[in-house]
Amino acid sequence: MLFRNRFLLLLALAALLAFVSLSLQFFHLIPVSTAKNGVSSKSRKRIMPDPVTEPPVTDPVYEALLYCNIPSVAERSMEGHAPHHFKLVSVHVFIRHGDRYPLYVIPKTKRPEIDCTLVANRKPYHPKLEAFVSHMSKGSGASFESPLNSLPLYPNHPLCEMGELTQTGVVQHLQNGQLLRDIYLKKHKLLPNDWSADQLYLETTGKSRTLQSGLALLYGFLPDFDWKKIYFRHQPSALFCSGTCYCPVRNQYLEKEQRRQYLLRLKNSQLEKTYGEMAKIVDVPTKQLRAANPIDSMLCHLCHNVSFPCTRNGCVDMEHFKVIKTHQIEDERERREKKLYLGYSLLGAHPILNQTIGRMQRATEGRKEELFALYSAHDVTLSPVLSALGLSEARFPRFAARLIFELWQDREKPNEHSVRILYNGVDVTFHTSFCQDHHKRSPKPMCPLENLVRFVKRDMFVALGGSSTNYYDACHREGF
Repeated sequence: MLFRNRFLLLLALAALLAFVSLSLQFFHLIPVSTAKNGVSSKSRKRIMPDPVTEPPVTDPVYEALLYCNIPSVAERSMEGHAPHHFKLVSVHVFIRHGDRYPLYVIPKTKRPEIDCTLVANRKPYHPKLEAFVSHMSKGSGASFESPLNSLPLYPNHPLCEMGELTQTGVVQHLQNGQLLRDIYLKKHKLLPNDWSADQLYLETTGKSRTLQSGLALLYGFLPDFDWKKIYFRHQPSALFCSGTCYCPVRNQYLEKEQRRQYLLRLKNSQLEKTYGEMAKIVDVPTKQLRAANPIDSMLCHLCHNVSFPCTRNGCVDMEHFKVIKTHQIEDERERREKKLYLGYSLLGAHPILNQTIGRMQRATEGRKEELFALYSAHDVTLSPVLSALGLSEARFPRFAARLIFELWQDREKPNEHSVRILYNGVDVTFHTSFCQDHHKRSPKPMCPLENLVRFVKRDMFVALGGSSTNYYDACHREGF
């Protein structure tokens, strides 16, 4: 009888613990991890909305925290997953820089006090942080394309400068680099131990935050790399369009898209009321406050757990933040529906996608140069690429977002090559417009390279309408 009572007591206790655990998961107080097709599916790591694990209605604070991408435990990812008879040939990585200090200041308020020095005993931390700082201090003689050679190799200001990479941003990309190292180097041997400079292709814009983010990822990927083997090229355009940036039709799409944004803002009376309230708090005209893009600074406060600013007239608060962030989410939704941004994206992303397939095609011919390509860029770089690929449901690029193209060879059919597309560790290959139906016709968990090539060389122009069959004609067509 005593044994039976103890058993029933333990059974009741287990049921109570299970109920508490499920309740906490339901209210997002502890992480939720489920499995789908063998893939870890933490709700914070998803590219597409998941009605099972995410809030039933859009939560602006939840979305903002996803955007912050605060470093936590190492995430599992789907990079490098392929049948055993496939060989990894090359990898092409597009990243957004890590967490940064705001580009704008809310007028007449104190700047958020964020320390941009790299300190080992301050969170967030990474085991390679001190070694990274030490290695960067030895890189003063590094040979980069001008004007990159005049930029600091790591952030080092007690009070961050505008737009400066933070310690959080460095840690985000050290984590990215280490994750890619474990998959692509340790598991798939993408590069030999005695890798050479011509096996890497590194390119960044002229901002310190993109160069430093690229170096942090590279250090996580190739710890203590030889500085003599590292050469970053400078890209003047955030679209990475090199010598093909002049595109009048692309600019016309952008002007129409900006007009759409403006008209949507005019319709939002709650947004205008919020800007008016905030303007009274900081004692400036509403127009001046709106021009200061306050959401940029407010996101920094949220990501770094710093109180919103106050004046003698009151405080900017979370309700103000929610209204502005909700409008951003609504703007993204309408942007997908109106398709103007898609036209801009198809022309804006074409040069960098064309470079990528050219590099892939050379790799299929057996050439061993540029097996690992890294573009260290901005949200305005990744967003058009995602849109052009047909990933319209993808979340706006968070801090330290990564978009990866993998090229694979079938060892059983050496002349066949395939690609996988991954966004923040999630395989989105079959969400792309050029391969969304392929998995219905083929058991292979990837897309034929020729699908991507055909998309870049032909279908991107078909999607624009008109009779253009190449980038130049599409950029200069009349009557748009």
